[in-house]
Amino acid sequence: MSYAVVFSGQGMQHPDMLPWLANDETVHAMQQLLGIDDWRACVKDPVWAGRNANAQVLLTGLALAAWAQLAPCLPAPAPAAAAGYSVGELAAFSAAGVFDANTALELAHRRAALMDCAGESNSTGLMGVSGVTESLLERLCEEFDLVVAIRNGIDSVVLGGLQVVLPLAIEAAQRQGVHALLLNVQVASHTRWMAAAAQGFAAHIAPLAFRAAGVPLFSDAAGRVAEPPELKHALAMQIDHIVRWDECMESVAGRRVACVIEIGPGRALARMWNGQYADTPARSVDEFRSVEAIARYVQKCMTAA
Repeated sequence: MSYAVVFSGQGMQHPDMLPWLANDETVHAMQQLLGIDDWRACVKDPVWAGRNANAQVLLTGLALAAWAQLAPCLPAPAPAAAAGYSVGELAAFSAAGVFDANTALELAHRRAALMDCAGESNSTGLMGVSGVTESLLERLCEEFDLVVAIRNGIDSVVLGGLQVVLPLAIEAAQRQGVHALLLNVQVASHTRWMAAAAQGFAAHIAPLAFRAAGVPLFSDAAGRVAEPPELKHALAMQIDHIVRWDECMESVAGRRVACVIEIGPGRALARMWNGQYADTPARSVDEFRSVEAIARYVQKCMTAA
């Protein structure tokens, strides 16, 4: 029995994340691409950290640096599954051997630029909603012209829409006793507003040399993917199609892993997993103070299983 790795998306970045992370070549490459010298200092500014062009490159670079520093310390065998949440999919694909870290950084940069360009004609964003019924969800979408961008569970979704209506939709949801909040994301990812970005990204990656996935890899919009044509289709489609993270978790759970490790900032994916699959523990690397502590935790889970 092995473990699974899942890579975080945007929204949870903070200056103290990944306290054990060393400034390796991938971190330096990420900072060079962003034109910065100290990423932690930059993330202290929530406006900078929330910009799509900064966040996507930052999180891709940090996730892959974290994985490169952690992977050699983890017990064999290799991960039984890998997946990424939204932009985290770039890191997941790279960790699965589809392309190298520098390519992932370039793709994150291009992806963000295309999404920002697509968002120029309409100022859009995302809001998180939990504890919502299907009937209320339908009413919110109809009244405020929202669409489901990410489905995390039966009562937990991320909605996309025009920024001007999102505060009104949040107020309406809260009046119904639903937990709702505006996310620090400047475009409505995974919705129809990103169609031009998805098309542009598909054209960009079409001539690139992708390798077949070296571990079981799950796309949060297309299911299990392995060969270059389907890998490219999944990465592009995800930009303007709903992310079904609930189904992705179900696929990972089907691999019967000993534990799940979230690579990235915050604990959002680990919390979602533990709420759904309590018999298989999940923790975020953001909870630990050293690579060695993470490795010991994974080994303990594998031994107990």
